[in-house]
Amino acid sequence: MYIKRAILSAVSFAKRATLPLGSLSSSHIHTSACSRKAEDRKEMLASLPAKDEGTVGEKSVDIDTLINRKAKFFPDATLATQLFNGMPFNELPVCNIRVSPNNTIISVTDYKGVPRLIRSCGIEGFKNTRKGTNIAAQATAVSISAKAIELGWKTIRVKVRGLGPGRMSAIKGLQMGGLNIVSITDNTQVSWNPPRPRKQRSL
Repeated sequence: MYIKRAILSAVSFAKRATLPLGSLSSSHIHTSACSRKAEDRKEMLASLPAKDEGTVGEKSVDIDTLINRKAKFFPDATLATQLFNGMPFNELPVCNIRVSPNNTIISVTDYKGVPRLIRSCGIEGFKNTRKGTNIAAQATAVSISAKAIELGWKTIRVKVRGLGPGRMSAIKGLQMGGLNIVSITDNTQVSWNPPRPRKQRSL
C-alpha cells in the first residue's frame, strides 16, 4: 500500500518536473476547471426543452409567389363587394385594436359599427405595468377571438390604432384564436404639428 502511494507520488512529481515552470501555476488548474464547467453547461443546455418562440398558429404568406401569380392582395374598387367566406367585404365584422404603452383594448363591432365584444388586458387579469406587455395583448386577443367564434364570426377585418408593445402580438393572438384576418388597417393618428419639446434643463 505504502509502496503504491510512493510510486504514484514519484510519477506525479516526475510529470510536474517535465512541465515548464510557468505551467505549474494556478492557471493550468483553472483552465481544466473551466473546460469542465463548459461541458456541464453544454449538457444542461442539451437537456432543456426546445425554445418556443410563440409562433404557434402563425400564418405566413410568400409575397413573391403572390406577385408572380398576380394575385389580388391590394385593394381596388371591387373589394367592397368581393366575397370572403360567403360574406361581402363591407359586411365583415371589424376588430378594433387600441394600443397604448400602458394597455391594449380590443373590441369587435359588426359592419355597422355597433360594438358587440370588448376586452382589455385589465379585464383579463393583468395588473399595473403588466397590462402594457405583448404577452397580455396576445392573451386578450385569444380570449376575444374565442368569444367572436361563439357569435359565429370566423372572418374579420382588423383596424389597429396607437403605438405600443401589443400591436403585432394582438394580431398574432387573433390568428391563434382561430380567426381568419382578411385585411389589416393602421389608423394611428399622426400629428403634423406636435407640441414643442421642453427647454433644456439648466444645471
